[in-house]
Amino acid sequence: MTKKLRADLLLLIITVVWGASFPLTKVVLGCIPAFAYLSLRFLLASAVLAVIYHRNLKKINKRVLIYGCILGIFMFGGMAFQVVGLYTTSASNSGFITGLNVVIVPIISALLLKKKPDRAAFTGVVVAFTGIFFMSGGLRADFNIGDLLTFICAICWAFQIVLIDRFTRHEDAPLLAIIQLLFTGLASTALWFAVDIGKPMVFNSTVAAILLFTAILGSSLAYGGQTIAQKYTTPTHASLIFTAEPVFALVFAMIIPNADGVREMPSAMKIAGCCLILAGMLVSELRVGRERTGSQAERRITRFVRR
Repeated sequence: MTKKLRADLLLLIITVVWGASFPLTKVVLGCIPAFAYLSLRFLLASAVLAVIYHRNLKKINKRVLIYGCILGIFMFGGMAFQVVGLYTTSASNSGFITGLNVVIVPIISALLLKKKPDRAAFTGVVVAFTGIFFMSGGLRADFNIGDLLTFICAICWAFQIVLIDRFTRHEDAPLLAIIQLLFTGLASTALWFAVDIGKPMVFNSTVAAILLFTAILGSSLAYGGQTIAQKYTTPTHASLIFTAEPVFALVFAMIIPNADGVREMPSAMKIAGCCLILAGMLVSELRVGRERTGSQAERRITRFVRR
């Protein structure tokens, strides 16, 4: 198993965890305000990751602080703009527009990193993006301020994915992950006190359990793993794997009931969207496998000729 394949598998596991976080987050947001939840989640996540990689803290320097804060700005932007946009747009529109990052990433990657996606990756992106459109039920004709804010959210996530690829070339990946999580937590805390202070909070065992799950697995280990795994794969490939997030979100929404005890049932459109997203990922992965097999065969032929 190559490093690239291991990185892809890690990113897929992270996507599964993020998919499970969606229905859990819906439950917890019925008990505490959004920015209070984000504050507690990301501050706890940064603390956990700092404990795991405490030896790496010795490597901290000015440049890694700047790079980590830049990643934190885009991570917080992705979180905040999506939450605020949901007040004035539908969940389906939000899911579809956020999924635009799978199209934006190759553009930014080509401009900033000079990494153009190959034909298989491009085909996978198109197929997966079509799946996102089906899963969201299509885009409404009217475009409002919430849609605009969600589009900014998609741009933020695209930049976060691309810049991780660039920054991890020069700086320690775990340190970058710790700093971006800490920045997101502190920025969320500021908005908590500015916007959500005084709003009612119900803190019980369910909220605590969800907070621990989303902080430790969904943020600390997931974003830490993303930052490390992207050293061995391309931004376009990473964004393509992340398109499976709504697929796993739907699966877990069928298993985990919401605050009213209701489980979500998938429609034919959503099932078709899931199949297209998985097909897009498969097209790209099979191409990787063929390239790896081809390169191995070429090496064997070269060795035979030399003999």
